[in-house]
Amino acid sequence: MKDYELGTKCVQAGYTPGNGEPRQIPIIQSTTFKYDTGEDMGKLFDLEASGYFYTRLQNPTNDMVAAKITALEGGTAGMLTSSGQAANFFALFNICEAGDHIVSSASIYGGTFNLISVTMAKMGISATFLSPDCTEEELNAAFRENTKAVFGETIANPALTVLDIEKFAKAAHAHGVPLIVDNTFPTPVNCRPIEWGADIVTHSTTKYLDGHGAAVGGAIVDSGKFDWMAHKDKFPGLTTPDDSYHGIIYAEKFGNEGAFITKATSQLMRDFGSIQSPQNAFLLNLGLESLHVRMPKHVENGQAVAEYLNNHPKVKKVSYSGLPGDPYYEIAKKYMPNGGCGVVSFELEDRTAAEKFMGRLKLAAIETHVADARTCCLNPASTTHRQMSDEQLKAAGVPAGLVRMSCGLEDKEDLIEDIRQALED
Repeated sequence: MKDYELGTKCVQAGYTPGNGEPRQIPIIQSTTFKYDTGEDMGKLFDLEASGYFYTRLQNPTNDMVAAKITALEGGTAGMLTSSGQAANFFALFNICEAGDHIVSSASIYGGTFNLISVTMAKMGISATFLSPDCTEEELNAAFRENTKAVFGETIANPALTVLDIEKFAKAAHAHGVPLIVDNTFPTPVNCRPIEWGADIVTHSTTKYLDGHGAAVGGAIVDSGKFDWMAHKDKFPGLTTPDDSYHGIIYAEKFGNEGAFITKATSQLMRDFGSIQSPQNAFLLNLGLESLHVRMPKHVENGQAVAEYLNNHPKVKKVSYSGLPGDPYYEIAKKYMPNGGCGVVSFELEDRTAAEKFMGRLKLAAIETHVADARTCCLNPASTTHRQMSDEQLKAAGVPAGLVRMSCGLEDKEDLIEDIRQALED
């Protein structure tokens, strides 16, 4: 679909029906697949043929939807996972093992921060967290001999900091490692990190890609641009024989375009089984078909709400990169000239004020969710980020009185009125 515009890819990419075949992507709701001979199936286990034998690893419905997301991001290969958390874990663990090190932006989703700083640490993988605003010198100083990846979020959840993708990509590549970027908030409609130097892109498809709060899921897209064999000693899992697949060397057999996703599928999905259900993939595709239409409306509503809050006397601070004067306004214009997303973070006096505000809302719902067709909000310090210390919260840009509001597809006038009455004494 390289010759088509992004909107056309949202609707058409990933699946082209043949004569008499279903117009919509079919749901292949089957755990297993039949073959005429054991030899035919054996070729799949040896990675000598493409196909399906067990949905814990791959499923045709999932692969069609993954192909659409890959086309939207401008990658060469992609896969779906059971959640965004699984996508980020797979993307990192696919090239990291015990004794390795990760450089990461400190301004990331609390669950991902916990995944890297606690869970992966228990697996022997250490991490250094830096402000996304760090200097090039500070960033380069964070690398170690055993660093295997750099990680960040295009627009951080919920701090809404904007990653300088080119700066982080330059540092990653100077040290011979890939940059992995979670592009959940802007989506490929508003930002395509691969075009700015990112090597791997991840998504929580639960958010805008689905857009209707219907199905949990994740996705990984490989740019196909990172040269694994050029850094052979750093990535033995991709550049040396895999004994569990008869000594196959992924980077040699599948090239830069397919090695990363093939390994993640044949090893990690095989062993962890964090597959997205075909039914969820089908629902995700329905959301993708309108993504290019929905995102401008989310941005319009987010901008209007941010401007209103920015002029309200009870609001201490508003974070939204579309506001002139926001510290990320200029860099957001560079990477996301059409706007970022519909999520606005703003700070009230304290946690009590935040809870009072949310309790008075009538239209917006308090939810542990974001990037939905319906407006929702929460106080991250007492919910998604409650496992973090005050010091960690401050480093992540999540003060106790912070409210994250995800502006949906309602009329912006109604959203502003709901906010106005909720802020009344």
